[in-house]
Amino acid sequence: MRAYIETLEGQVQTLTSMIHTLQEQVRALQEQVTQTSRHSSRPPSSDPPQSPRPLRPRGQRRRGGQPDHRGQTRPLVPVDEVDEVVVLNPEPCSGCQAPLSGDDAAPFRHPVLESPPLKPVITA
Repeated sequence: MRAYIETLEGQVQTLTSMIHTLQEQVRALQEQVTQTSRHSSRPPSSDPPQSPRPLRPRGQRRRGGQPDHRGQTRPLVPVDEVDEVVVLNPEPCSGCQAPLSGDDAAPFRHPVLESPPLKPVITA
């Protein structure tokens, strides 16, 4: 009977040490699972797909130009000082797809500036 009890005590000690080892492994694996790119050196592409974006508080200002901001636009050059005028007329109407005919009395204009191609100066 004494030998049987000693055998069982040995098994209990072996199982106890196995439990501690397995608990350490579970803890290490849980730390790996909870890692994201926000608090580890992992790249953002390794984040799981269900990870939510970090929520920032919404700003007080609205999108786009603010009411007190002075606009920065390039002035429109008069037509007689322009090198080339490109007229673009849409073929069908964007609303009803009917063909368009005639000219717009006040067409929308915007300047497009292009620099000439650079030519290197070669000296011999």
